[in-house]
Amino acid sequence: MRELSIEKAGQPHNKSGQTAGRRSDALPPILFLPFRIRKPPGLRHASRSSFLILGRVTVGLHPISSQSDLSLRADEESERYSRQVLFSGIGEQGQRRLLASHVGVVGCGATGAAVAGMLARAGVGSLTIIDRDYVEWSNLQRQVLFEEPDAAEGLPKAEAARRRILAFNSKTQVHARIADLVPGNIHKLLADTQIVLDATDNFETRYLLNDYAVEQNKPWIYAGAVGSSAVTMNILPGQTACLACIFPEPPTGSVETCDTSGILNPAANLAASLQAAEAMKWLVGASGAMRLSLLSWDVWANQRAEVNASRPRTECQVCGMRKFLHLEAKGRAQITLCGRNSVQIHEHRRTVDFAELERRLQPHGQVRRNALVLHFQRGIHRMTIFGDGRAIIQGTTDVGLARSLYSRFIGS
Repeated sequence: MRELSIEKAGQPHNKSGQTAGRRSDALPPILFLPFRIRKPPGLRHASRSSFLILGRVTVGLHPISSQSDLSLRADEESERYSRQVLFSGIGEQGQRRLLASHVGVVGCGATGAAVAGMLARAGVGSLTIIDRDYVEWSNLQRQVLFEEPDAAEGLPKAEAARRRILAFNSKTQVHARIADLVPGNIHKLLADTQIVLDATDNFETRYLLNDYAVEQNKPWIYAGAVGSSAVTMNILPGQTACLACIFPEPPTGSVETCDTSGILNPAANLAASLQAAEAMKWLVGASGAMRLSLLSWDVWANQRAEVNASRPRTECQVCGMRKFLHLEAKGRAQITLCGRNSVQIHEHRRTVDFAELERRLQPHGQVRRNALVLHFQRGIHRMTIFGDGRAIIQGTTDVGLARSLYSRFIGS
C-alpha cells in the first residue's frame, strides 16, 4: 500500500479536490481531522472514502514527519504510554511514579508471566522476577511470556521472561533470579522492591512471603488460579488483614492443584489482571481505591464471592503477635511441584560445573544443557539441575526416590 501524505487544512476535501460543504455522518468521526489528504502520484482511481480510510490508517500507524510545529511525530515514551496517561486515575504524575517503581514478582508461571508482562507494558521501571522452574511444552497453553523455542531449550522461566519483556519494552530493567525463594535468600532477593506480587504455586512460599512482608511493612498481593477459579487479596501490613488473619494455618488434606483440577488460561489471566490493577493503584498513590477483600471468581460457573479483609486480627500470630515462624525456619521441605509429577531437591551449598557433570552423566542417559540448566533423562525420570545445585526430579512424587536419584547421579 502506498502511503498518503498529510498536510494541514481546515476541512476535509472531496473527490475533485474542492472543500466539502459538510461532513457525512456516515463516516467515522476520526476521519474528520484538520488535515488534507493529497492523492499520491500514480494513484488515479480511488474514491473519496478510500482516501479517507487510507488516511486514517496512515494517521494511526505511520505519522509522517513535518518541519512545522504541528509535527505528528511525538516523543517515543510519551506516545508509548499516551492512552494510559489519559486515564484520570494515572495521569502524567502517576505514569512518572510507575516509571520509577520496582516490583517483585515471585513465580513466573501462568499468573506471574501475565502480571509481569502487563506491568512491563504499563511502564513499571524495574521488575525482579524470581522463579525456580524451567519452560516446558505444557506451559505454553497458558504462560503468555513463553514460546516454543523456550520449551525446546528448557530455558529457566525467569530468564525466558526477561528476554521476552525486553523485546517489547527495552526500557524496563528486568532482574531475572533463577532461584527458589527461601528464608535464607528472601531479604536479599526482595530488598529493593516496593511491592511484592505472589504468583507461586504453593502455600509454603505464600506464608513465607506473608511473614517477610509484615516484618518489613511491605505491601504484597496474594493471587492464584486453579481449574476455572481465580483468587486474589491485597495485604497492606498494619492496615488490612494479612494472609494468616484469614487462614491461620496452611490448608491440609486434599487441596486442588493444576495437577488434579487442571487450569484455564482465562482464570490465570483474570487473577493476573486483578493483581496488576491493584498493584498499579498502590504504585501511583491511589491505595485508597484498593479492594479490601479476599476475592474469588469462577469464570466457568460465573460465581463470585468476597470475604472482608479490611482489618487485621489482633490475635493473629503474624501481624498481631509478630511471630514469623516461616521466616525463621531453619530448613526447607521438598515441595511437590504444581502441574506435573515432580519433586524439587534443595541443595544450595554446591556450585555445579555443567561441563563436568555432563561428562559424568553421558554414559547413563540423555544429557543436554545450556548456560543456565542441565537436563538429564534416564528412563522415566528426568532431572533438571540448576547452577546452585538445586534440582527438579520429574517422574515421581516420592521424596525418598527423588533424593536417591539426586544422591546417585549428582552427589549427596
